[in-house]
Amino acid sequence: MSSLGAKKSPLHKPRKRMTREDRNWQLLDVAWKMIHDGGTEGLSLGNLAEQAGVTKPVVYDHFGTRSGLLIALYQDYDQRQTALMDATLAQSSPTLHDKASVIAASYVDCVLSQGREISGVIASLAGSPELEQVKRDYHLLFIDKCRDILSSFSPTGKIPMPRLWGFLGAAEALSYAAATGEITADQAKQELFETIIAMVSRDNHDSGN
Repeated sequence: MSSLGAKKSPLHKPRKRMTREDRNWQLLDVAWKMIHDGGTEGLSLGNLAEQAGVTKPVVYDHFGTRSGLLIALYQDYDQRQTALMDATLAQSSPTLHDKASVIAASYVDCVLSQGREISGVIASLAGSPELEQVKRDYHLLFIDKCRDILSSFSPTGKIPMPRLWGFLGAAEALSYAAATGEITADQAKQELFETIIAMVSRDNHDSGN
């Protein structure tokens, strides 16, 4: 057989296969857009496959179930929130004012950037034991991160856990109020900033560890 017959036409180059990680990001991006455009009601693995231009088995392989997809969306949101805060903290001055300002602004901004969508995801998973565990894990990571950043500014060098959980509750409530238009984003950030300052500056004689 002639070697000329074995040559492949340059017009028929094999299509580059998307890595599993890249495919996962693509599917999440499409899912976020679907939620933004029509809420979570129409979000199913089948609809996601159709919108993303892939077969259903591809989507099932990545997420397994609709709940698995919703949990992956929550994790994606939380990871981006963490990355945003980390990047801004790295550029801030080593003062309580600057650290508190960054934490407050980053938290509120991230919720506002995807407030309606993430609220729909959480509502769709209401009562899900899997989501509760995922939320708890991320809450603990966030609290530990804030404690590591802020403890050195406390009069005693530490911040009691009850106070940190109270701060997290305030962050969630203020961000939600800003997302629904009850208060402005600036008001939410300022109130959360003042909450952080008060949390760090109080003495610890009246709180447990």
